[in-house]
Amino acid sequence: MMTTRPTRRLRKGKGRGMQTIKLVLKLLMAAFYVFAGVEEVVDPAFYLNIMPPYIPAHGAAVALSGVAELLLGAALLWPRSQRLAAWGIVAILIAFLPVHVHMLANSQLYPETSVLALWLRFPMQGTLVAWAYWYTRGVDGATAST
Repeated sequence: MMTTRPTRRLRKGKGRGMQTIKLVLKLLMAAFYVFAGVEEVVDPAFYLNIMPPYIPAHGAAVALSGVAELLLGAALLWPRSQRLAAWGIVAILIAFLPVHVHMLANSQLYPETSVLALWLRFPMQGTLVAWAYWYTRGVDGATAST
């Protein structure tokens, strides 16, 4: 009985499309976090306004998170630091959850943002976490070696 196996050329080409998509999305993610980090440092007013009162040192926390976003976004572009940067992005997104809870619980303080938009931030945050987590893994789902 003869089995047919895909040619080496076909097997190589199969993952190329996914690699291209993953690269483009990684560039987009890196640009997003670099831009967000710069914005947070240069114009922190919005971020200071949404900080929960129980988090101390609002100015330092906003500046630190902005610098972290900038550095993690940039580090995502280097293969050697990609996994660590992606884990850092996952961590920072989880660290931002109290801000989202605070805004939803105190929606009257943010009349310019609809309650629906505040609720939608949670699934969006989950999507961003999953997106960052993707870069902690290889294209085929295996743990990346670099």
